[in-house]
Amino acid sequence: MFQRLFGRERHNRTITDALYAGIVAAARQPHFYSDWDAPDTPLGRFEMLGLHVFLFQHRLHDETGAAREIAQVLIDEFFADVEHSLRDLGIGDMGVPKRMKKLARMYYGRTAAYADALERGDRAALGEALKRNIRPDSEAWPQVDLLAGYVMDADKLLLEQSSESILAGTIRFPVAGAA
Repeated sequence: MFQRLFGRERHNRTITDALYAGIVAAARQPHFYSDWDAPDTPLGRFEMLGLHVFLFQHRLHDETGAAREIAQVLIDEFFADVEHSLRDLGIGDMGVPKRMKKLARMYYGRTAAYADALERGDRAALGEALKRNIRPDSEAWPQVDLLAGYVMDADKLLLEQSSESILAGTIRFPVAGAA
């Protein structure tokens, strides 16, 4: 009995680790930072990782059972990763909870705007939300339309992937700048 329980838990961990690694790899594509001018800063990397976690969550939002469990594990992993990064940046034990609450509010606010634009197929609104969140310091961000197109392509590609494939630990995102 214990072997069956622990064996399943280890198998699920392998799957969620593979999925999270795929999400992180997609978010760290150099093209975002070098050609599309996403800020290569801790906050900029949080934004890009959060965007890709959102895309994964958006793909699974209507799923039930194991898919819902994996979606929850991955959002927990994302926030654990963010907390670990804050500590690596030198934020002390007293400051981490306050910053985590702020970052969680930021993440969930962004996901609402992104989901609304995606569901309406509104590339311009998606671009406005991306600019507001990723480059709030810039008056103009000409590359935002390219990122909005990538996000829409990623959403479509994720929808084309079977739930079975995702539950087996396989996820694919577009290559940034390949279109």
